[in-house]
Amino acid sequence: MTYLQKCKLTIKDSNHVARVFLDLLALEDKIDQEKEHFYVMHLDIRERVKLVELVSLGTLTASLAHPRETFRRAVIAGSASIIVAHNHPSGEVEPPDEDTKTTKLLFEAGNILGIKLLDHVIFTNDKFFSFRQNKEGEIKKVHILRKEKTYE
Repeated sequence: MTYLQKCKLTIKDSNHVARVFLDLLALEDKIDQEKEHFYVMHLDIRERVKLVELVSLGTLTASLAHPRETFRRAVIAGSASIIVAHNHPSGEVEPPDEDTKTTKLLFEAGNILGIKLLDHVIFTNDKFFSFRQNKEGEIKKVHILRKEKTYE
């Protein structure tokens, strides 16, 4: 499933990334919101959003993330870079070892393909963890400026 196709939304920081993914998760019904979702945000050369893709819908405690599926659409669509994210229904954003291993694998695959992995964000309803920044943060309310199509 894809979202935000050709929206040209400019993302400024990890909080904005987490907010976009949280807003997309809110489109799901309550039962599916309690499952892990693994998303890929595709970016153009200027780091504007080309589209967001739901790559995997998992279970309460896990979702599958493999480079093959993660980069498939990025290669076909000619994405310059990607940001991946997944939710933790548990409410904890601390990355388990498996998430760290997956991030390293995706980073290496992106380097081979020439499609940069800019960040991997884990998010809950109010917090996020950014692998790029290697820290947690609170998800703040974000306003979309229609004229510029940016998150502020």
